[in-house]
Formats: sequence, C-alpha cells, structure tokens
Amino acid sequence: MNSPAPVATFVIGAMLSASVLCGSVDAASAGQIAVSSNAAAETVAIPPPANPPATEPHGRAYLFRGALGPIFSRGMDGLAEKIERAGVTANVYEFTICRLIADSAVREYRRDPAPIILIGHSMGGYCALKFAEVLQAENIPVSLIVTVDPAHVTPNVPLNVERYINIFLSKSVLGGGDVKPAQGYQGDYASFDLSQQEDVTHINIDKMDLLHQQIVSKIVELGTTPAKAEGEAVPLRYVVPPNTAIELWDSGTMVVARPGDTLQKLATLRHLPLWSLTQINREPDSVPLVPGQRVIVPRHLVPFAEVSAQPSSRR
Repeated sequence: MNSPAPVATFVIGAMLSASVLCGSVDAASAGQIAVSSNAAAETVAIPPPANPPATEPHGRAYLFRGALGPIFSRGMDGLAEKIERAGVTANVYEFTICRLIADSAVREYRRDPAPIILIGHSMGGYCALKFAEVLQAENIPVSLIVTVDPAHVTPNVPLNVERYINIFLSKSVLGGGDVKPAQGYQGDYASFDLSQQEDVTHINIDKMDLLHQQIVSKIVELGTTPAKAEGEAVPLRYVVPPNTAIELWDSGTMVVARPGDTLQKLATLRHLPLWSLTQINREPDSVPLVPGQRVIVPRHLVPFAEVSAQPSSRR
C-alpha cells in the first residue's frame, strides 16, 4: 500500500468503535448479522484431497471477519463457501458478536458434539482465540484454529486447542499478531510469517486461494487424523522466504540423524524444501550431521488410514 497511515488510522478507529458494540448486540441482531456461507463468492475449482477420508467430513466451522469486514475481510466468505462445498457446515460472522456466537456454540456442542473449527482474519483472528477461551472454560475442545494476520492484541493459544496455525505479516499495522502458545500447550502449532512475500498484504491475505485450498483439506481430514499424532509435536515458526511456495505444515517432529546425513539429504528424502530445515535447525545444509543428533522437520498430520498402513519402524 502506498500510504498505509491514513488507512490504518481509519480502520483502527473503526475497530475501537466496533469493539464497544461487542457486548451490546442481542441474539436477534446476531441472527441478522450472521452471514451464511452460501453467499455469492468466486467459484474456484478445488481438487479432491490427496487422501480422501474414510468417513464423511463433519464438524462446524465458525469464521469471523475483521473490522469493516464486509469491505476488507470478504475472503472469509469465499473460504466458508469452499468449506461448505467440502461437506462441513460453515458460517461467517462479524467479530463484534464473537461472545454471542461462542455462547451459542457451547449450547450447540452440548446438543450435538462435533469438531469445532475457528477461523478469523484481522480482529476476527482475535475473536477466534477469545472464542476458544470461552470453550476452554466449558471443557470443550477446539479441533483447529486458523488465524489470518490477526490483530496484535490477539491472546495466546489456550490449552484446549488441538491444532493451531497462524498466517501473518509481522510488519503489518492492521494485523501483525505473532500469536504464541500458552504455557503448557501440547497441541500442534505452526506459525508462518509472510512478510517477505511482496505481493501479500493485510487486505488480500485472507483471499489467497492457495491458502484456502490447504485449509479446506485440513478441515476435511480432521475426522480421520489423530488429535495427537505419533511422535513429539514441536512448534514450528517460519519466516517464509520470498518467491517461495507457501505450504502450511501442522507442526514439527524430531528425527534422529544417521551417519552421512545432512539437512540437504533429509530434505530430499522427505520431499521438503531445504529452507524449511536450515531455517529452523540453524545448521549448514551440506555439513554432515552428528549421528544421533535430533533434527526438526516439518510435518503434516497423517490420517488414521495412513497410520495403520505404515509398517512399524525398526530401530
């Protein structure tokens, strides 16, 4: 953006004004403000997941726009429509009625337990974490949270969240929330700073189809992936290099180096970009690793069907 200061001042002012409304909107208004994900959005062909789940996908996805959402956060509407097409219930709301929707979700979960997915852009990302805190107080788990350039005031990831992904711009004035896991968090965590991607801004990050497709695939596979994947879950924190394809891993895991291993060799064997190993391990790419050395590698959670098909490892 050529002149971010006026826009930032305008939007932040709107955010403050909107936040005053958070506790004053009644349930009837909430029903009027909530926007069904069947609203018109761009039609984008989504390829089927690489590993179709053994059962029909199920769950409820709650998506939240940021300040001035109907103007600046319309990517949430497009994403919700894609989630619906994949067979999962999805609805979009304004972040200003976050608490009302969270209270409704608690009642709905009590009647019909199903995986809960929370997704938010900007102040909607802030809402997603506050929503999770409400559920934590009710001992209700959250299967997945995805925040898209959330606001700086966004709280830490609470302990009831099984999987968390943050996609953000560290230099963003309107977003830039570098969300951390709360102390004692044991779920899967991955953080992706896209600030080096020249064509990504706070205004278009929520509309990126590449991100949409990966998020939808993760949601579809929730019913067939374990909440606790095999192996130690290691938090991932990446600054994605410029001109690099964006891949949303779920977390990291530890592997033990064998004689002759290098990061370059491990990247090739595991079909990973070399930067994903060198950046997080802070080791030269071609220098032999010490046998027995523990190395962090990014991973996707694996569906149960794949886990059962894998032979047990021999050590």
